[in-house]
Amino acid sequence: MRELCRADRHLAKVIRKVGSFPTKRQKPQQPYQSLLQAIVYQQLAGKAAATIFGRVKALGASGFPTPEEILLLDETKLRGAGLSRQKIAAVKDLAAKTLDGTVPPLAKLRRMSEAEIHERLVQVRGIGEWSVQMFLMFRLGRPDVLPTRDLGIQKGFQYVYRLKATPKPEHILEHGERWRPYRSIASWYLWRAVEQQIAAKKKQNKKK
Repeated sequence: MRELCRADRHLAKVIRKVGSFPTKRQKPQQPYQSLLQAIVYQQLAGKAAATIFGRVKALGASGFPTPEEILLLDETKLRGAGLSRQKIAAVKDLAAKTLDGTVPPLAKLRRMSEAEIHERLVQVRGIGEWSVQMFLMFRLGRPDVLPTRDLGIQKGFQYVYRLKATPKPEHILEHGERWRPYRSIASWYLWRAVEQQIAAKKKQNKKK
């Protein structure tokens, strides 16, 4: 937080207002489990996604379906759990690529660079750059990730730096060089900046 405040006076205002960055990580999971959840949650509201994910987990004999179980499951059961055909194809591909080693176990993944992890995980159907970045930030706790194509990051950047138009990813990337090696933390504060803006607008509307 001190380094970011020294590097960027505009971001410093957000940091002082929001307060401390949470250092507690999410519970460690195998990449297969995290990515399966990421696929299920794509393009769904939180509550609906959680319901469907709960049904998918229930398809496993021990509370979470193994890659082997996913591959053996009939498509009608996965459809019954709430997965679309596209997501069924994605989770089947994830299971297959976990078994063949394309998606490595957590212990091996932790020793790999961001570039190596990205190269491996985007081979899975339905897993793109954004999903890998979220995995790096929130599952592996990598401190220097900057998801420039994330809408929340773009809106937060626009708000913090008082821009008239939504900034292009390359502009955020260039500016973000001053945040190294803590771009993940800077990203977290940009997300919080969006929340502050939404809260301020709600407060103004109530007064009207």
